[in-house]
Amino acid sequence: MDIVGFLKSQFICHLLICYIFIVSGLIINFIQLFTLILWPINKQLFRRINCRLAYCISSQMVMLLEWWSGTDCTLYTDPESYPKYGKENAIVILNHNFEIDFLCGWNFCERFGVLGSSKVLAKKELSYMPIIGWMWYFLEIVFCKRKWEEDRKTVMQKLLNLRDYPENFWFLIHCEGTRFTEQKHQISMQVAEAKGLPKLKYHLLPRTKGFAVTVQCLRNVVSAVYDSTLNFRNNENPTLLGVLNGKKYHADLRIPLEEVPEDEQGCSDWLHKLYQEKDAFQEEYYRTGAYPAVPIVPPRRPWTLLNWLFWALLLLYPLFKLLINMVNSGSSLTLASFGFVIVMASVGVRWMIGVTEINKGSTYGNNDNKQKRK
Repeated sequence: MDIVGFLKSQFICHLLICYIFIVSGLIINFIQLFTLILWPINKQLFRRINCRLAYCISSQMVMLLEWWSGTDCTLYTDPESYPKYGKENAIVILNHNFEIDFLCGWNFCERFGVLGSSKVLAKKELSYMPIIGWMWYFLEIVFCKRKWEEDRKTVMQKLLNLRDYPENFWFLIHCEGTRFTEQKHQISMQVAEAKGLPKLKYHLLPRTKGFAVTVQCLRNVVSAVYDSTLNFRNNENPTLLGVLNGKKYHADLRIPLEEVPEDEQGCSDWLHKLYQEKDAFQEEYYRTGAYPAVPIVPPRRPWTLLNWLFWALLLLYPLFKLLINMVNSGSSLTLASFGFVIVMASVGVRWMIGVTEINKGSTYGNNDNKQKRK
């Protein structure tokens, strides 16, 4: 292992990265709180400022993937469609099979200049999470409780609010509703059999109601739907912990442009057909190691690294100065308190990483689908 690889695997480096992320994130959340005074005065200025502030947080995660891990990201797409990416609003359908699929989605948002304004359909619990969840609140992210009877009105209203958004955005949506596991896949295919739908080998059955409402509410705002299918070469099993350790992965993403019917039933049928096609492309990828399209590597931009370096220089100096003063003081209580903070920080870091692990994912899709079959 070279010296750089050795340093990337050290816990002290991970701790410093997380320190920068947490402290800068809380500072940005605090600044976002004060931007609320702009909402009744100039809503569009509020939105533009929060897009930049959100970029300061999310780009640090992308920096880990692009610069720290050095993960290669290749896009398979139609060369004629490529110039449109980042220059139009779009709904992006993502498969949900990997622990870092959200991070790869953000990476492509960054490379096409829409990371700060990117939107998602997220579970309500995430809105209470400091840093990312609070950042999403100020970005007008659409949160749902995963109970459609309760969600429909709220989701529609929040989507309609995006019709006059001043920045180009990608609306990222996982139509499966939860991350793929073998247990959830087995239950999902039982539902497919009960409904007379074709079974899928590599995806869960898509949930069509949220997608249909998203398309209907944003139809006059978005220019296209991008069907994106993410895979990793050589049967790699990417994790956030692996990225933090500086492990390099090789991500391939396929994005064609799609057109969706207007009515809800048409949307539902279209989405089921799309997932059958996605399954076929997944089969092709496992067989050949590539997608049947032109590979393009979008250029990596320097802004994620420059943003991280800014916060590192701003926050590491006072930290090291504090450490030096603590050591010079020689107080056992002070040193013990610092040790306790380190332990708690390491627990916090492990908890944050654990949120992304598949084996600790939500039970959504296990019991819910069982109830639907009854």
